[in-house]
Amino acid sequence: MPELPEVETTRRGVAPWVEGQVLTGWLVRNASLRWPVELPPELEGQKVLAVRRRAKYLLVHMPVGTLIIHLGMSGSLRVLTPDVAPLKHDHVDLQFGNEKILRFNDPRRFGCILYQPGEDPYVHPLLCNLGPEPLGNTFSGAHLHGVSRKRKVAVKSFIMDAKVVVGVGNIYAAEALFVAGIRPAVAAGRVPLHAYERLADAIRVILARSVKQGGTTLRDFVGSDGKPGYFKQQLNVYGREGQACRVCGSLLVGRVLGQRSTVYCGHCQVSRGFRRG
Repeated sequence: MPELPEVETTRRGVAPWVEGQVLTGWLVRNASLRWPVELPPELEGQKVLAVRRRAKYLLVHMPVGTLIIHLGMSGSLRVLTPDVAPLKHDHVDLQFGNEKILRFNDPRRFGCILYQPGEDPYVHPLLCNLGPEPLGNTFSGAHLHGVSRKRKVAVKSFIMDAKVVVGVGNIYAAEALFVAGIRPAVAAGRVPLHAYERLADAIRVILARSVKQGGTTLRDFVGSDGKPGYFKQQLNVYGREGQACRVCGSLLVGRVLGQRSTVYCGHCQVSRGFRRG
C-alpha cells in the first residue's frame, strides 16, 4: 500500500502540473472504485488553487470545493498527455487546460476520488477525526504518551491508528520501533515518556528520509513520473524475517500483530525496563 512518503512523493510530482490550471473536464472509464466516482458539473472550469496532503489523502482544492483522492492498496497518479493510450486499470482521467491529464490507475479498485463541496474539506467524514501529521509541529513523544495511557493495544498497532497519528503504516511503524528500541507487541500504555520521545523522533526521521528519497519501492507503487521510490534498500526489519539484524547480527523474528505481519530484533528492541539511551 502506498504510505505517507509515497503519497507525498505523488503530491510533489503532480502539483507543479496541476496547480493554477483549469479543470476542463474528466473521463470516467470505471466509476466503481471503493466508492462510486461522482463528479458534479460545477467542477468544470474551476481553477486548482493548491494540491495538498492530509494523512494518505491528496486534496485538490478549487474555489467550489475539493477533490479527495486516496490511492488505496495499489493506486497511482500519473501526469500524461491525452494521446497516451489508457492501460487496463486506468479508471479516471482529470483533464486540464495545459493539455495535460491526471490519470488515476488502481488495479484493486480500493482507492477513491470523492468531492467535498465548500471551503473546508476537513469536515468530510474521512478527514474530520484524524490525528496529527507526524512531520508537523503538533506531533511529539508527549502526544503519544498522553494518548496511550491505559491503552492495552500493542504499541505497533497504536501508532498505526490514524486517530493517534496519521500516515504511519506497517513499513514505517516497524522501522521506527526498531530505531527506538521498542518491541512491537508491548502494550502502548506501558511505554514510558522517554521511550515515546525516541519513537516520535524515529518516526519523523524515517518518514522525512523516505519522502526525500521518493518513497518505498513496493510491487504496485510508482510515482507520478512512473519511477519507483528508493527507500526500500535501507529497511532494517520490514520483510527481513529470519535474516541477520544489520546492527547486532541476531536473527530477526516475525509475528502477526493486529492481522499485520511484523518483524523485530529480540536483542536490539528491548522493552523490559525501557532503557534510556
